[in-house]
Formats: sequence, C-alpha cells, structure tokens
Amino acid sequence: MDHSTRLTRTARFALVGAATALAATALATVAGIAVPHAATAAAAKHRVLFDNSKAETAGNADWIIGTGIPDPTTQNPNPTSETSWTGALSAWGVALQRTGAYTLATLAAGKTITYGNTANAQDLANFDEFVLPEPNVLLSAAEKTAVMKFVQNGGGLFIVVDHTGSDRNNDGADSPKVINDLMTNNSVDSTDPFGFSVDLLNIASGFPRAVTAATNPVLHGSFGNVTGGAIYNGTTVTLHPANNPNAKGLLYVSGATPGGNTGAFFATSTFGSGRVAIWGDSSDIDDGTGQSGNTLYDGWNDTGATNAALALNATEWLAGTGTTTPPSPSPAPTGGTSCTPAQLLVNPGFEAGPGVGWTATSGVITNSSGNTPHSNAYYAWLDGYGTAHTDTLAQAVTIPASCATATFSFWLHVGTAETTTTTAYDTLKAQVLNSSGTVLTTLATFSNLNAATGYTQRSYNLAAYRGSTVTLKFTGVEGSTLQTSFLLDDTALNVS
Repeated sequence: MDHSTRLTRTARFALVGAATALAATALATVAGIAVPHAATAAAAKHRVLFDNSKAETAGNADWIIGTGIPDPTTQNPNPTSETSWTGALSAWGVALQRTGAYTLATLAAGKTITYGNTANAQDLANFDEFVLPEPNVLLSAAEKTAVMKFVQNGGGLFIVVDHTGSDRNNDGADSPKVINDLMTNNSVDSTDPFGFSVDLLNIASGFPRAVTAATNPVLHGSFGNVTGGAIYNGTTVTLHPANNPNAKGLLYVSGATPGGNTGAFFATSTFGSGRVAIWGDSSDIDDGTGQSGNTLYDGWNDTGATNAALALNATEWLAGTGTTTPPSPSPAPTGGTSCTPAQLLVNPGFEAGPGVGWTATSGVITNSSGNTPHSNAYYAWLDGYGTAHTDTLAQAVTIPASCATATFSFWLHVGTAETTTTTAYDTLKAQVLNSSGTVLTTLATFSNLNAATGYTQRSYNLAAYRGSTVTLKFTGVEGSTLQTSFLLDDTALNVS
C-alpha cells in the first residue's frame, strides 16, 4: 500500500626478482615469467575455479587452462611450460601451479554453478576465487544468486569480457550482455552492486596504461609491476562510485582520464566481504597455444604490455593474498575475557515504538494497518509514498571483541507498484558505518526488483567489526512515481 493512504506518513618478459614480496620463496620461470615458488607444501593453498560451463571454448575461443577437466594436473601433474597443459589459458594456469600455492580446477561444460550445494564437489563454497573468462551463455537465476552470494560472503570473482558482438556460439548473448545481466538481474543485489557496468564497445586496438598507484597489490604484486595492457578488439567499463565507492579503474584507454569514471580497461571493486576484478579483452589472457583448430592470439606474451603480471597479481589479490584485504575478524580470544552470547540491538522488533534504540525518519517505525508486520504489531516502513522520498533507520552498537561470531539479521518484505522487471527505480541499502559516519561496507542493496510475497530473512556476518562500535543503517530512496515499500521487522545482532 502507498504511504500516502495512511494518516501519518597479457606479455612475455622476465620479471627479475618478482617474488621478493613473498617471504622464504624461490623463483621458477614459467613461460618467460618469474613466478614465486612456495617454500612449504604444508601452507594452505588458494583454491581457484575456472569456468568452462558457459561456452568458453565456442568458436575460436579456447579459454581453458588445460584439457584435464576438472583437474588440470591429470593432463600433466608437473607442468613446466604453457604447452604442458592444452588450452589458451595454460600459461596462466601453469604459472599458478608452479608456485605451489594454488589448487586449480575447471568447471566442465554442462555443469552448473552452485553455492552451498554440499553434493557438488565444485561448489563455489569450496573455492576462494571464481574465474569467468569471457562467458558466452547467460547464467540462470540460480547461478547468478550463487555467484553473488559467493562474492558477498568473501569470495573473489575474476571477470574477463570481450567486445560487443563477440557472441561466439550465436545464442544472442555475448560476454558484455552476460556480465551486465549478472549485475542487474539477480536476487541478491541488482542495483549496481560492484559499481561498474560493461560498455557496449568494440575498440580495435590500443595499449591502455596503468594508473600511478605505488601500493596497489594488483599493479605491484608478487608477480611484478604492471605498466599497461593491450587491446585486440575489446571494451571498457564505466565506473559508478556513487553506487560503490570501492570501484576503481587501474588501466585506462588512450584519451580517458586516469582515475576517471570512463574508459577503464581493468577495474576492481568489492561487494560484501568479497572482491571483484574485470578485464576488457580476453586476448590479453590468451597465450597463443590451445586445442587444434582454434585461431588464437598470443596476448599473454605481447612485449608491448604486461598482461601476465596483471593476470597473476589480480589472481593473487582476489584469492586473498594481496597486501590490501577486506575487513577481517580480530583474532579469537585466547583467554582472560569470555563472550556472553547475546542479542545486542535495542528494540529489535520495534515493539517499543519510535524513539527507542533506533534513529529513524518520522513515521518509519509504525503499527499502521496499511501494511503487515512480520510478527506482533510494530515494524519499520521505509518509503512507499510514490514520490521522490528518502527514509533512514539506524542504530549504533558495540560488538564485543571477546565474541567469535557476530551475525546481523532482519526480515524484509518489498512491495511495489512498479511494473518493470529490469530497472531498479527505488532502492534500500543496508550498510555498516563507523563512528564518523563513513560507510565501511554496503551489505546489500534491494530494490523494486526484489518485490515478492511475504517476508524473507537476510543474514550477514559482522565478525570483521568485533571490538568496534558501528552503526547499522538502512537508507530507502524512492523515485518520483510509483511507490515501493521496504518493510523491516525482527532485526537481530547475535554474538557468541
């Protein structure tokens, strides 16, 4: 019901000394690039899954690390060069394998992307990073949910796209369409969750240059320094920092402003507790070798670019070994202070009415009969006016350092008069802020596209903020026509 009805309101080059950032390592040279070699086999390995379920080998493409699927080592357990494995991405895979720090796998054609399916050995929950190397088939609704949940809960997502019109299997979907659909049409967050969109361009050639960033782990990582890339028919992305301030461009095409919002050839971002990287041309990861009959281009070893270092540094960062990490939990207490399991929010179900525990826009906390609570009488009703309007709801809370877990949950119902199935006109952001009001993370963004019958419980891990006082804030922003109501009830912040 409308609020107005109620009474109140890729390059081959020697990277000498590239592994100095890793302690106690030795160097091995693979496909002309010096790679850090793990010192001990006992160290936990980073698990990377390369996708081959979305027509990555259609047409002349051959975006696989090897024909040993799902395990590339079945083709050659001790690869020494890019030809040890068969695939246009073999140089990438072999370089990672040679470090001793990675376990690699391929999701085979005909398989489904899942997250939380214990019956699937290649479920994303079993990996630290997922690589989508120019997917040419739209992900199903369930697959999009799986990918978004994987990133939101701490996974790394490496996206490689190509130019518009690069529909290799002629099914009507090329990689720009596949990725834009993933980001704008999923059940987790369809309102620009990563803060960038893929441009529908076909840039014939060029050598994008890296921004000056002395401490960026993707541009200056264990595999060497990145100075630039190369375009062999590719595209760019447009950044939307207002939607996600963590979106940043690292390489820019000629004519674009380095650090600007347009013309980014390689960009990174975060979502929830996870990380994202996107690259505008699949030829950069192509090593020129592959299965018979494919027409390939050796961008990986192009001497005019540093594609190999970029691919490998980004892989490392996405897997969680870069020098800049998302918020991570403080060490679990070892003694002295114990945690008392508790629910920390004041007035969690709003039954004490307005003004207790929460700071809210007038009329948000209500027992209006215009909508239905999840339980009892009171609930929070943000927006629903059918006019340009913003509502907020917030509460500051201190999360004890002595507790190992902290889970924020709430029940949400979205009702809307919007009829579109593609455009998010009205949004609700759930965010964590510090004591100065700076947004630390956006847990999720909901919109009119999430409209459904009844309430759904949403839960988020806040263990990263143990020992801190943070503000949990909801911000609902409604457009100028057709109402969307965001109803919240039965919130909780449980620690144990």
